[in-house]
Amino acid sequence: MAVINITDQLPLVDETPLDPHSLTINAQEAAAAFFAAGTAANTVRSYRSALTYWSAWLQLRYGRALGDAPLPTTVAVQFVLDHLARPLADDSWAHLLPPSIDAALVAARIKAKPGPLAFNTVSHRLAVLGKWHRINEWDSPTEAAALKTLLHEARKAQSRQGVSVRKKTAMVLEPLQALLATCTDGLRGVRDRALLLLAWSGGGRRRSEVVSLQVDDVRQLDADTWLYALGVTKTDTGGVRREKPLRGPAAAALAAWLAAAPADSGPLFRRMYKGNRVATTPLSADQVARIVQRRAKLAGLEGDWAAHSLRSGFVTEAGRQGVPLGEVMAMTEHRSVTTVMGYFQAGSLLSSRATSLLVDSEALTQGGPPKAETTETDLGEE
Repeated sequence: MAVINITDQLPLVDETPLDPHSLTINAQEAAAAFFAAGTAANTVRSYRSALTYWSAWLQLRYGRALGDAPLPTTVAVQFVLDHLARPLADDSWAHLLPPSIDAALVAARIKAKPGPLAFNTVSHRLAVLGKWHRINEWDSPTEAAALKTLLHEARKAQSRQGVSVRKKTAMVLEPLQALLATCTDGLRGVRDRALLLLAWSGGGRRRSEVVSLQVDDVRQLDADTWLYALGVTKTDTGGVRREKPLRGPAAAALAAWLAAAPADSGPLFRRMYKGNRVATTPLSADQVARIVQRRAKLAGLEGDWAAHSLRSGFVTEAGRQGVPLGEVMAMTEHRSVTTVMGYFQAGSLLSSRATSLLVDSEALTQGGPPKAETTETDLGEE
């Protein structure tokens, strides 16, 4: 990995006591900046855990708070060096986070377990830090060329050692059908089937978008079509209601859920208790992920399944079936073509003739190779 030399290095300190009260205040104030900027509430909740981690790490590593001033690039670089494992000459791995600080983060339940973090986790926390700086109209340390070079080299080093960036398994049509086949357990199955089909068929909805839907957000257009309305989402914070269609099995599943658990208002997808009792409180985003994981386990599916599997699976299946990219993005509301293109291209390749050249060739030559025409030159003299 390339060595990064940066001037104005802030002095590291010995481990300092972690002040839970100060930590909470710092994280809340940082999160408040996102609220003030109009960031969606569900997004801010996901950012808060990253900001809490930044606050705790800064206290322990530098003896300073995540406060009213921008952080220098040296801090962001140290964060990467502390948390990303790098291969050594003896084939072992190392990272620079002192064991005492690592243990303190785990003891405070801010870190799940000792050791380095995944590349995706480090990237996400750097992205949150960068957004926090931009909201406060500060120069972001995450934009420094030195940091970008370090991340690039770290990713290459991990790739050479066989460490790949983990992605959730995309739920294309066949695994989705396997999940739906498990939804035979009474009212809970009716709810889960409607939720899965709305999230998948409705454009690969994020789990935060699913749990924020209200009964008033859905309406029946005709016998085979329902519409549901999105308001504030991760990429559209204007709050303008945008309707998306649900057709076929998804429309039927939604109608079945509303008939089985009627409600005039409140959350569309509600929690359930033993005895098929439906609560008035909405499902949480984490519960949506657990529903996907539970159904995948019941279906006997192998893979790394999560709520995001529905979103990536919708895009992948659309590419697989040749749906134009523009129509896909109109449903998913992806802003970045780069973000959606990886899944879309993967799906397109699944049905590409380029992936089955050998199969097509074998079909043509079944029964043996074609006989060559014989010429006088080929016969020759014996």
